[in-house]
Amino acid sequence: MFMNNGIKKFLQVLVLLVSLHATDLSAGNEQRSGQAGATELLINPWARSSGWGGVNTASVSGIEATFVNVAGLSGTQNIELIFSNTSWLADIKINAFGVAKTLDSDAVLALTFMSMNFGAIDVTTTELPEGTGGTYSPSYMNAGFSYAKKFTDNISCGATVRIISESIPDLKASGISLDAGVQYVAGDDQQIKFGITLKNVGPKMKFEGDGNDVKNTNSSAHGQDYQMTYDLRVEAFELPSLLSIGGAYDFYKEENHRLTLAGNFISNSFTKNQMITGVEYAYKTHFMLRTAYAYEGAMDDDKNDQTTTLSGLSFGASFELPLRNGTNFGLDYSYRAANPLQAPNSIGVRVTL
Repeated sequence: MFMNNGIKKFLQVLVLLVSLHATDLSAGNEQRSGQAGATELLINPWARSSGWGGVNTASVSGIEATFVNVAGLSGTQNIELIFSNTSWLADIKINAFGVAKTLDSDAVLALTFMSMNFGAIDVTTTELPEGTGGTYSPSYMNAGFSYAKKFTDNISCGATVRIISESIPDLKASGISLDAGVQYVAGDDQQIKFGITLKNVGPKMKFEGDGNDVKNTNSSAHGQDYQMTYDLRVEAFELPSLLSIGGAYDFYKEENHRLTLAGNFISNSFTKNQMITGVEYAYKTHFMLRTAYAYEGAMDDDKNDQTTTLSGLSFGASFELPLRNGTNFGLDYSYRAANPLQAPNSIGVRVTL
């Protein structure tokens, strides 16, 4: 009875969140491109799931579920540690770390952290547009606290609270977002999977600090020049919320071979919607090979120009090495096609205890 009530309450909250954002998720899209901030929340920093293009909303499991669909975190076995490094588009580096621990009653807690390294950027001013000789480095990072629980053999639910921070010298914005998701499995071998997740829901963010100030010389007051500082007001920006719905089906060849077909629909609030299809082959749990293709839907039949660099092909591979005492070591790699920018590559390692 308690589990049933818990499921009902969680689903009611999820349905409420979807309803509140239904207008944003189904309308606007391309016309609202560029109106959201904190778009790093749309970047998958994990090597395994990014190689499948995020198509595994229904089947993702472990720490990487905190990005794709947090309900899949409930599939974590005991303790999982993961680290991933991504070369993003050009000279940007992304590092991500996560740790998850199972609790009693099929519940899992996880902590994840992601940071972006933009390198050194030249400081320029109005007087010195070619550079002052100094440099600065922006700081973009977020930390997520996730909880997931398997309420029954078929239904798992989860939620993530994420703290967001963006800053440059004398200017900073911070905020908080919420992700929530559900996974449902069915079939004799639990080969039929469905998933739904609502991501990046939260209050608006706004940059604040002395970096907004502009200094000018006032020469019209009583014939004397003096410096004046003007504080420029900046507009608050919304988070890039989205709704993702997916399904997957596992085909088994004896006990050693698995082929999974998956499909996913992503309804973005501030860009075009996406349809993703993918396939993954696995030999036991030791080797996995996956690929996916993302199609970016147009707003109308007469216009189909691309508004994101990552629509297209992605692929990846994973190796799992069983060690002694139930410990496993995994290595993941992913490639994502990008046009016209440099394609991102990710490599990650994981340890399960």
